[in-house]
Amino acid sequence: METRAAAPPAAQPPARKMITPTVTQMNAEFVTQLAKSYWAPHSKKKLPFDYKVIEDIYFKEIVKSRFAIRKIMLLEFSQYLENYLWLNYTPEVSSKAYLMSICCMVNEKFRENVPAWETFKKKPEHFPSFFKCIREASMAEESENDFSLHERTILLLFLDHCFNSLEVDLIRGQIQQMISLPMWICLQPARLEQELKKTPKLKKFWNHIKKTDEKMDEKARELATQERKFLWHIIQRFLSVLQSIPATGPVSMEKIHYCERFIELMIDLEALLPTRRWFNTVLDDSHLVVHCYLSNLCKREQEGHLFSQLLDMLKFYTGFEINDQTGNALTENEMTTIHYDHITSLQRAAFAHFPELHNFALSNVAAVDTRESLLKCFGSLSSNTLHQVASYLCLLLALTEEEETKYDREFLLELLVSRHERRISQIQQLNQMPLYPTEKIIWDENIVPTEYYSGEGCLALPKLNLQFLTLHDYLLRNFNLFRLESTYEIRQDIEDIVCRLKPWQSEYGGVVFGGWARMAQPIVAFSVVEVAKPNIGEDWPTRVRADVTINLNVRDQIKDEWEGLRKHDVCFLITLRPMLLYGTKIDRRQSIVEQTGLMYVRGCEIQGMLDEKGRVIEEGPEPKPKLKGDTRTFRVFLDPNQYQQDMTNTIQNGDEDVYETFNVIMRRKPKENNFKAVLETIRKLMNTDCVVPGWLHDIILGYGDPGSAHYSKMPNQIPTLDFNDTFLSLDHLKACFPGYQVKVTVEDPSLHKAPFRITFPVQGVKGKKRKQENEDGAVQEEPLTLIVEPHVIPNRGPYPYNQPKRNTIQFTATQTEAIRAGMQPGLTMVVGPPGTGKTDVAVQIISNLYHNFPEQRTLIVTHSNQALNQLFEKIMALDIDERHLLRLGHGEEELETEKDFSRYGRVNYVLARRLELLNEVGRLQESLGVPGDVSYTCETAGHFFLYQIMSRWEAYQSKVKTKSSQAPDVGDIAKFFPFHQYFSNAPQPIFKGRSYQEDMEIAEGCFRHIKKIFTQLEEFRAFELLRSGLDRSKYLLVKEAKIIAMTCTHAALKRHDLVDLGFKYDNILMEEAAQILEIETFIPLLLQNPEDGFSRLKRWIMIGDHHQLPPVIKNMAFQKYSNMEQSLFTRFVRLGVPTVDLDAQGRARASLCNLYNWRYKSLGNLPHVQLLPEFRAANAGLLYDFQLINVEDFNGVGESEPNPYFYQNLAEAEYAVALFMYMRLLGYPASRISILTTYNGQKHLIRDIINQRCGKNPVIGQPNKVTTVDRFQGQQNDYIILSLVRTKAVGHLRDVRRLVVAMSRARLGLYIFARVSLFQNCFELTPAFRQLTARPLRLHVLPGESFPTQRRNGDVPPYPAQVIKNMPEMAAYVYNMYLHMMQSSQQYQYHQGLMPPPAARKESNFTPSQDEEMEMEESLPQKYETKSTSSNPESQEVPTQDPMLPAKGDQQETTTKEAQGSDANKQSQPPERTTKLSETEVEASEPEPQMEVDSTEAKDSSEDGNLQPQDDAEPQKMPDHPGRDSDSEYSEDEGTED
Repeated sequence: METRAAAPPAAQPPARKMITPTVTQMNAEFVTQLAKSYWAPHSKKKLPFDYKVIEDIYFKEIVKSRFAIRKIMLLEFSQYLENYLWLNYTPEVSSKAYLMSICCMVNEKFRENVPAWETFKKKPEHFPSFFKCIREASMAEESENDFSLHERTILLLFLDHCFNSLEVDLIRGQIQQMISLPMWICLQPARLEQELKKTPKLKKFWNHIKKTDEKMDEKARELATQERKFLWHIIQRFLSVLQSIPATGPVSMEKIHYCERFIELMIDLEALLPTRRWFNTVLDDSHLVVHCYLSNLCKREQEGHLFSQLLDMLKFYTGFEINDQTGNALTENEMTTIHYDHITSLQRAAFAHFPELHNFALSNVAAVDTRESLLKCFGSLSSNTLHQVASYLCLLLALTEEEETKYDREFLLELLVSRHERRISQIQQLNQMPLYPTEKIIWDENIVPTEYYSGEGCLALPKLNLQFLTLHDYLLRNFNLFRLESTYEIRQDIEDIVCRLKPWQSEYGGVVFGGWARMAQPIVAFSVVEVAKPNIGEDWPTRVRADVTINLNVRDQIKDEWEGLRKHDVCFLITLRPMLLYGTKIDRRQSIVEQTGLMYVRGCEIQGMLDEKGRVIEEGPEPKPKLKGDTRTFRVFLDPNQYQQDMTNTIQNGDEDVYETFNVIMRRKPKENNFKAVLETIRKLMNTDCVVPGWLHDIILGYGDPGSAHYSKMPNQIPTLDFNDTFLSLDHLKACFPGYQVKVTVEDPSLHKAPFRITFPVQGVKGKKRKQENEDGAVQEEPLTLIVEPHVIPNRGPYPYNQPKRNTIQFTATQTEAIRAGMQPGLTMVVGPPGTGKTDVAVQIISNLYHNFPEQRTLIVTHSNQALNQLFEKIMALDIDERHLLRLGHGEEELETEKDFSRYGRVNYVLARRLELLNEVGRLQESLGVPGDVSYTCETAGHFFLYQIMSRWEAYQSKVKTKSSQAPDVGDIAKFFPFHQYFSNAPQPIFKGRSYQEDMEIAEGCFRHIKKIFTQLEEFRAFELLRSGLDRSKYLLVKEAKIIAMTCTHAALKRHDLVDLGFKYDNILMEEAAQILEIETFIPLLLQNPEDGFSRLKRWIMIGDHHQLPPVIKNMAFQKYSNMEQSLFTRFVRLGVPTVDLDAQGRARASLCNLYNWRYKSLGNLPHVQLLPEFRAANAGLLYDFQLINVEDFNGVGESEPNPYFYQNLAEAEYAVALFMYMRLLGYPASRISILTTYNGQKHLIRDIINQRCGKNPVIGQPNKVTTVDRFQGQQNDYIILSLVRTKAVGHLRDVRRLVVAMSRARLGLYIFARVSLFQNCFELTPAFRQLTARPLRLHVLPGESFPTQRRNGDVPPYPAQVIKNMPEMAAYVYNMYLHMMQSSQQYQYHQGLMPPPAARKESNFTPSQDEEMEMEESLPQKYETKSTSSNPESQEVPTQDPMLPAKGDQQETTTKEAQGSDANKQSQPPERTTKLSETEVEASEPEPQMEVDSTEAKDSSEDGNLQPQDDAEPQKMPDHPGRDSDSEYSEDEGTED
């Protein structure tokens, strides 16, 4: 058994990345050989089931390797669980090896984040007996024949996964018996009576349970008792293990891991209401928390560190502010009352039975409820007396007269004190918490794990599962996780700048910096200038301000960045005390904290820069004053809570004053630095009464009927709705409601035109019951009837622009259902697979709400600015007045329109529109010959309308009104019309003279046009009274705008400001809802103050696709262990909230859609996908419309990994580029081809190859985009070339959501380069790869065709296709094809040559030394750079190209250098062959930016655009985050591989 000797606490060694087994290693494994014989899906002849195989695998492979994760990964990946273990499981063959094998496979699936229970659902009949065996095994005593402690830890983890999967019916059925009321038989009799007395109803239930038990036979009763006592039994088993851990000396790590996993299980049971409801009392009665706090493990500083953190979490949840039975949150007053009841009951017992406690009994509560006073009162009592006090309180069994207590005194004292001491309320704890992370949290890997988190151990982190205890619990878990995720990014930034600064110890003991960093500066002087008095009732200062002085002796661009720091920007103050001597290199593989002597980290918020007189320079329109010299001082706000804690430690414990030690200040990129504002928003939400609409409250917490907020169950359903321009015709309407009879109110078929009002039959609950009765009685219910009323939109005026814009999309039946649901009150969830028109549905809902409820306001929230802009562009095409549109945030610059929808853009629009309308009033006044200046202001215009226009219109109406005695005269309408002259510029004649009704409607339309001018002017009148732009923009936001759009991040940052303004809205529509973090989805519900204690929110429409990629979480531990990547949309789907699933796609060919439509309920194709010419035509020069092309190693190398998670595959990159060049040579437009890949490293490699091979060649050029699959979510292109990169392990493509995104980006052609033998074995990817591998695995080309081709898709070409064997053949073929084209072209001499194709060559034996490796690692860039790295162009050396060498290095070392971003040409050359270039040649050799560059890269390239001399150049940064694609919108899922 592994033991760990007691050792003094030390910094943890940096975690190492798990090494994944290669395909070759996999094939060589004994397990793999067995799999091929017995269960591999591709094996032709499988041997029959042999029970001994399971025994051998378990004992010889798993146990013998000490449960090596590598072995378990191989087994799980080979589909051992699906095709062998569960397929052949019966109670008869059940054994220890069988049970443990299944548990290991399920745990591995959870670790890999892939669905675990699907296999069991397919064959559920044996699951109860299997679960019974697991239960018995978990309770077994540890002995030689039974389960070892490691195996029991595996069983605990399996049980934890079960308790966290209550949404699975199969699991819930087994778990319910263990956590229901009957489990109270474990309580002491006195405690049971006490609990039953508290709630009278429970007494009834308990008597009923007893009666039922009496009727059971002996065996059933025994089984029931076993189930009920299960959790109590495992608590006793745990306590015996815990007590066996010694206080000092060596300790078994298996015992520690068992204890940690057990506490994790307890936390998870306490954190879910269905499991907590009855279990919390049992846990309290077992006094587990007290035993744990007094245990030896808790006192062991190093081994017990994680255990203690988990124990704190458990203590928090055991005392959570909730009523366990009702599930209602308890207020602070109620918690205080409970505390007083505890103390007074203790005082009563003391007064009645313990004379030595009289002083305690007669004291007031506040005098005796602190830990110190309780210890003082009870500390002098004997153990037996303490036991008697506890037994009076029903905490322990009563002692008989002569019996001595078996508990030690320390336990009895702690039991009484911990139960009765005063607790700080949760909200107080939160308000006292510093928002900035400090060094203690930043480098604590139990709380903020490294990027190498493998998923094996447990962590002291909250989890986001299906259900939450209260809204406070919901917000608190999200608050903590958001804070820690930010801390992880801050840690990376700090480690990066510290390495760049190269801090060394000077000869005199101080610090000297050998490097420099763009984002950090050494501090010249630091002083705290203000500590303001605390508010009443608080003990921390209201504010703490300090001055930080730095010397900006840097180039102008960087100086401007530092001077540009704005108010509320967050910076970090750092203390470094390095022990490394001058010139020592920092080893990034060792602890950076120890090497650099990093002592303290504190956050601060910028107030502003000081001018020469020491005053803060305020932000505003005025230009900032120019300051002399390089010294700059910034005034910063420190965190008052942190300052108070630090000062207390200094005064009470004699610690060092942190604030006198800072020597470095670090800033961060503004986009990544909004964590503090979001945390403050969440904290403020928790301090206010969160008023969530009543119809949403339980669903958000995960309880009750998940369908209760669906419109069909809402009491305020709206029977009649105007669908406006949703339907193009009556036939379209009928097609959209297939289950209904349509009854039109008007019989004349010529009037059956849109728009339509529809009255729906209201479905009440009673109707449903009646329907069931009818079904039982075999009576057919008559079909539901829709009453359809066509209506004519009133004439809006004689001008062409008066005609309303109309929808032109023929919505399907499911899209119509989504639109209908969105218009009704309640929660609407729309699942929109790729290409199903999610945005069109969203826009139509917004338009219909705008017209049906003109007084209501709608808030649009999306994940990205791009999605918001797409929505806006479509909204503008519908009949919505643009004065009612407003776009908040910074993304409006990207709108593809000349109109500005930002706040100030809308203010300018209103002011300009006001002038236009006043001009119209002037023209109207002139046409009527009214004297005076009535068009001066909105007010004078209003008087003019009232006294001049209305009087004329009323007189006109009386003249032309129909009189009962005579028929109306059509001519009178035009004859008496008073505004002929005003409308003289409209298309003539205005009046047609055909019928009285028609002309009268035209006349009323003209008046409506005039009236609208004055209505708008009345609305704009406020803008005359409000003078400042800020006031006008606030008025616009609060009063004028009807449709307000923002991103979820903007909502989180600006909530406080919006609430203060009195912002109001009635409806929320969220696009991309499955990509938004849970907390960022929730905050937009609370951007307004409640009215009379109720939220005015009426509708919440969420549109998204949980089968595509989730929100971006950079840290693997938060993503997997805490499930932070789960969006609220996905959680609602898991809970069973009703969804409308759009079921017809119009983006891709039907054959391409088949690659991913298996993931959706019933995804079909719209008719045009089969009918339009572009879908019917074949892809020119290519035999198939999609193909999977197998790519073998090139020069012995498959995937390479120059940095952690920075994966590249040279063969695939060259092949993908060669196919792109081939398509371009056939005539395909470059804008219609995109190259995608699953890894950031490969993206950079492909871009580099394109830049070298064809990027500057006018015949070929650049593709539309080269980016990652994650980054391309939400976008599409006609032809996609996809590289899957990996050759050793499937990696993060095993997440089916990523596969769906990858397969669904192409409209007409998809060509995938991959190692087929690896991906076809992956169970999760089988449905797609079965179709892909059904076609040949070598590229089939038809070089005789040119784009576009006349060949139909699927037709056999007139001549055989050419089969490309491998990448070098394709590259050579394209090269020769290009030369042939150029030679046959007349302008041959004007065309530039093409770089020769890559050729296989011998491997180099070069192996870098450790020093050289370190040198390479230190100089790793963040991105590929193509600019010269020398400030002197004359001296720059650029290698020449050897015609026989490939464009990129073929060995792994060369690929390593590519990732490290040397000059693009330099990478593929032998270093000794170099040629000098002249200055002009150097300039000419720099490529111009020809392609889209991600924003992160644009920033990085701008950083290095003006480099300093080489000597003091900043070392290049590693890729943003080794654990994720730095611009892939998603973390790399590779930390899990061994």
